[in-house]
Amino acid sequence: MRKTQNNTTPAGSAATPFSKGGIASESLRGVLTSKSIGFVSLGCDKNRVDTERMMYVLQIAGFKFVTDPAAADIIIVNTCSFICSAREESINTIIEMAEHKKGRCEKLIVTGCLPQKFLDETKPLLPEVDEFIGVLGPEQILQAVYRSYGLSWSGAAPNTGGRIVSTPKHYAYLKIAEGCSNKCAYCNIPEIRGPYRSVEKEKLITEAKTLLKGGATEIILVAQDVTRYGTDLYKKPILVALIKELSKIDGLRYIRLHYCYPELVSDELIQEVANNPKVAKYIEIPFQHISDKILKRMNRASNRTQIKDIVARIRQAGPDIAIRTSFIVGFPGENGTDYKELYNFVLEGKIDHIGIFEYSREKDTAAYGMKPQIGRFVKKRRVNKLARLAQAMANQNNKKYLNKTLTVVCEGNPEPNLYVGRSEYSSPLVDNVVYFTSDTECNIGKYYDVHISDLVNFYDLKGEKI
Repeated sequence: MRKTQNNTTPAGSAATPFSKGGIASESLRGVLTSKSIGFVSLGCDKNRVDTERMMYVLQIAGFKFVTDPAAADIIIVNTCSFICSAREESINTIIEMAEHKKGRCEKLIVTGCLPQKFLDETKPLLPEVDEFIGVLGPEQILQAVYRSYGLSWSGAAPNTGGRIVSTPKHYAYLKIAEGCSNKCAYCNIPEIRGPYRSVEKEKLITEAKTLLKGGATEIILVAQDVTRYGTDLYKKPILVALIKELSKIDGLRYIRLHYCYPELVSDELIQEVANNPKVAKYIEIPFQHISDKILKRMNRASNRTQIKDIVARIRQAGPDIAIRTSFIVGFPGENGTDYKELYNFVLEGKIDHIGIFEYSREKDTAAYGMKPQIGRFVKKRRVNKLARLAQAMANQNNKKYLNKTLTVVCEGNPEPNLYVGRSEYSSPLVDNVVYFTSDTECNIGKYYDVHISDLVNFYDLKGEKI
């Protein structure tokens, strides 16, 4: 996410006292807040929300934003370090942004998961970076900006309750919890982000109302595990109760669920997805594997029988509900039999959207020292073979939409009379889209009925606005 889009404007502005050598200076304040800031946000949707909160704090303080980093006086990179490839992307992006210091850029600030976990390793490699901060509160970015200029914040704690929404205006992410307590053997998120911490329900309702006032009609619930929502604050999972409260908000068309861990996908939740008209017929459940042996080594709480039962219960409750999942291929100890189980499960064709990831060996995780580790060539071969199958099954599944009418939200206009959109069965940026023609103008963020006539590129749909 290199471009920011100021869809939400904070109410009012605050004076921003800061000092140099302990002496408050309004003239220094004016000089600093005249600097333009460019954000680069990497990684997951939860990271995006963190970026939006940091932008809000900086805007309240008086800073302005630019979409092109080359035009920024200050560049801030919010990083991801979930797996090795994410760290490589983060480091390469930082190096790329550092090139702008040869031009207009004066300060480069790095925040997020990378410095939180790997500061000692990365700091010596990136001398161009002026400030590193981890995944602390959004107010930390304000202090870091001042520090980079030799100044210090001397005022009250800034208002950190808002966001500058960077998604297209019609949808927004609502992060309902921080951290994770699941302790999967391959994952370092609990160490980076800490234990699972739910956000109070009242705060989420207020935030959702604000997002809808800003133009959103679709709210996507995200957390490392949304099904565990409330277990810490309310001593039991209350995701369904939260969904029911959100559904009462005027102007909300869809609630979408991401990252539902299998063991807490209850019949109550499935029925809510199937029967609540304000819940998109879509659920993301990261199964990660299907072999009982591998699931146990991963320290996952579900097994093959339970996973198949979840799919069956969803299909029985709502045959049209789109299921998205992810699988990790090449986990330590995965042999040919384990892989064949996974391959055959995908071959059953009961999953609509599948993300396939090669196992990444991460230090300080339980899986790091497991044996046998699978060779890189074997992992890649298995990933590629499974990806080809997943693509073929997606193509087969998408044929069920042919000659049907879908309600599609318009999200772009790549050519005259040609539009691109998305149905409730797909999530933004990760799933398939609908290309549709129209003789009359369609507006981004508005919903239209589209008759589906064909498939495009194996995965996407094609049709005509009715």
